[in-house]
Amino acid sequence: MPTDKYAKYITGSDLLTGEVVFRAADGTWMDQLSSAELIIDPELGALKLRDAEQNAPRVVGPYLADAAPDAPNPTPVHYRERFRATGPSNYPHGKQERHRHV
Repeated sequence: MPTDKYAKYITGSDLLTGEVVFRAADGTWMDQLSSAELIIDPELGALKLRDAEQNAPRVVGPYLADAAPDAPNPTPVHYRERFRATGPSNYPHGKQERHRHV
């Protein structure tokens, strides 16, 4: 039974582009938070994080981030993660430029 009040998702940075990326359920890395796998079980989260660290040579610094447990899509709990999901605010580039959501 999970004891953490938050769900989790795995995030990191693409080594070549600097983009914030999110790990999908199939192990691929996507640039949109909506593609991230929500993980409820802490033990499963630890296993998936270890797998991400060992099998993602282009992704640096993967870690588990907190997400609202009752949201239908991954929703960051902390401001830092909301900021990372939408991209920098100084000028449109990266995912801001491609998806025009900011």
